[in-house]
Amino acid sequence: MLIEFRDDITAGDGARHDVIGGKGPYNCQISCKLFGVLESAGIPTHFVRQLSDREMLCKNVDIVPIEVIVRNIAAGHLVQRYPFELGMELPNPIVNLDLKNDAYHDPMLNTDIALALGIANLQELRALREIGLRVNDVLTEYFDRLGLILVDFKLEIGRVDSKLVVADEVSPDTCRLWDKKTRESLDKDVYRQNKGDVLATYKRIHGIIMAAK
Repeated sequence: MLIEFRDDITAGDGARHDVIGGKGPYNCQISCKLFGVLESAGIPTHFVRQLSDREMLCKNVDIVPIEVIVRNIAAGHLVQRYPFELGMELPNPIVNLDLKNDAYHDPMLNTDIALALGIANLQELRALREIGLRVNDVLTEYFDRLGLILVDFKLEIGRVDSKLVVADEVSPDTCRLWDKKTRESLDKDVYRQNKGDVLATYKRIHGIIMAAK
């Protein structure tokens, strides 16, 4: 399957939407690099190869309609919905499994609801959590070497011949990243919270990641 990265950017379940010229290539190239990092660590993904600045060739997957969210530091919805202080380092990573459905605002799932909806079996639900934590271990160490903090991230996972693989993208659209020294946001929060020039931010994080070995 050919995946083309567009220049669209959204927030609030699509309530806010803009097109920012040049964003797509940054996310494409960052995702290709990070999929390679995951593959090198033995984590299977749908990535095959990069075809152009904004296109990647991937295996065709059946996406599991569950978002796997792993949190290392309290931010975003964790602060909005629970009594955590922004920036609090969590004693252990928190893994959320959320229903991938904008119409219902991506509600958090438990095992019984997921099984009742028929969107995954018990073995897959356990595997989704395990994959999320494995990805977290790899990317936390990787970003730390680059002077970045992996605050949290969202994964989409799909089935390829009944095997679960990391799919979609891994980029500043799906990862919350902070500068390790200043804790400056280097991700889509710049857009969500009107913190500055989001394209310049993506260009900066692109430069850091693409220069890494």
